[in-house]
Amino acid sequence: MEAGSTPEEGVAPDRPVIETSVALVGGGADIAQARDLAVAFLVRVQADHGLDVSQGAVDLTQLVVSELVTNARKYAPGPVLLDLRILGDAVEIAVWDSDPTLPTARAADAGRIGQHGLEIVMAVAQAFEAQREPVGKRIIARLALAAP
Repeated sequence: MEAGSTPEEGVAPDRPVIETSVALVGGGADIAQARDLAVAFLVRVQADHGLDVSQGAVDLTQLVVSELVTNARKYAPGPVLLDLRILGDAVEIAVWDSDPTLPTARAADAGRIGQHGLEIVMAVAQAFEAQREPVGKRIIARLALAAP
């Protein structure tokens, strides 16, 4: 985990941005590794920086990380980058992959089996963004650190 001093929108200028990143290079353990990293990051944020992180926030962060990394693994070749940052009272989860195709949420369909990941992420996130990068795309979701 690294702390920087880059000011972010909605964050007090005297508060450092707390972040961590990992490259996931393939294999069946990537999704579990990403979830474990997210939990460890939030535990460290709470212990080292005294921020209030609810168990609900930890659970939702694991869910969102799992869904976004699963989608990246499923639809894009090559490595996946996972970035976690604390911005104010939220955790930002960003997942980069090499496929430039932006995801689209499908219409709700209780009868559909599978392919609900993006719907789930958008339902639990305070903010959601999908953006093309010079190579690939980055999917960003923000979740509240405290219980809703």
